[in-house]
Amino acid sequence: MEPVEKERALLERLDRIDGLRREDAPATVLLDEVRSLLAEAEAWAQEDPRERSRALDAIEQGRDALAAGEEASRPALART
Repeated sequence: MEPVEKERALLERLDRIDGLRREDAPATVLLDEVRSLLAEAEAWAQEDPRERSRALDAIEQGRDALAAGEEASRPALART
């Protein structure tokens, strides 16, 4: 897959994640998508050093989303 295609796939996954968030999808569904995003972005960063900074940005965004999703999926009493 070409770098442009990989970037497009990552952007499409981000759009899918946004759509799921707007639809109030279950946290487990969102987390699965974010984990997939992270795996794809990490693979892209390792394959193409020229695109590394862009891939690392996607990884950071994915990790932030994953952390937010995990926090939201924990019971309220466990968050205190």
